[in-house]
Amino acid sequence: MVDLFLNYIQYEKRLSPHTVKAYENDMAQFTRFMENDFPETEIYLADFKMIRGWIVNLSESKIENRSINRKIATLRAFYNFLISKKKLETDPTQKIKSLKTPKKLPVYVEEKPIEMLFDKVDFGIDFHGLRDKLILEILYGTGMRLSELIGIKINDVDGQKIQVLGKRNKYRIIPLSNTVITLIDQYLEFRKREFSIPGEYLFLTDKGEPLYPVFVQRKVKYYLELVTTIHKKSPHVMRHSFATHLLNRGADLNAIKELLGHSSLVATQIYTHNSIDQLKEIHKKAHPKA
Repeated sequence: MVDLFLNYIQYEKRLSPHTVKAYENDMAQFTRFMENDFPETEIYLADFKMIRGWIVNLSESKIENRSINRKIATLRAFYNFLISKKKLETDPTQKIKSLKTPKKLPVYVEEKPIEMLFDKVDFGIDFHGLRDKLILEILYGTGMRLSELIGIKINDVDGQKIQVLGKRNKYRIIPLSNTVITLIDQYLEFRKREFSIPGEYLFLTDKGEPLYPVFVQRKVKYYLELVTTIHKKSPHVMRHSFATHLLNRGADLNAIKELLGHSSLVATQIYTHNSIDQLKEIHKKAHPKA
């Protein structure tokens, strides 16, 4: 049953490899729990009390509530799949409630360090330097996700815009700045010199292979460490910086939602918390009684 479910989310739902792996790990963990505590019960026949026992077990193991909630969501998806296939009549997770989680504000880089990154840092004028700078320029200039960056193909770049394949296999169009467009042209010229065999993906590693997540994460961390002391330095921090800076400068929240590829405005509204200091400053300067 578990294998059927994993095949379903991978080949029919077409979830990302990262998401499929997370589901697989969650199901494996729940399976081990059932085998140890309820060896006579098939996993698909687990009831409310058994599932609640697993959640208590996870909580006692000091696993964060956010991670536990993801595992609960995995089980909900599994049992909903079984119901849709007529293998089960009722959902045993129906009465399971998600655990409370503290709201974490997105970590972002201030504007001045970002300016230093692109104006003061010497990336070098060669394939490697232009590639690294372009990676950072696109992450900050478009707010795209790491997986979206890695998946960019040369044909996705069309004039002053780029087509991105996001979550749920939905495409969206993001405008590009003149700086990024010029940098792409320069990078492609050096790319041709560096590697004689053409490839469909825009970004390549030093060996001429398509990018992979850890490669980009290391690059972003290295360059951000040159300009900022924030504790978290990742591609997603560049995405948060993109959204926060747009909002601070008066961009419409709905427009930011479309650029980020969020399915709901609720996901985008978290950035309004980051801009409260900016709003206070505007209020202080502009309101007669401030």
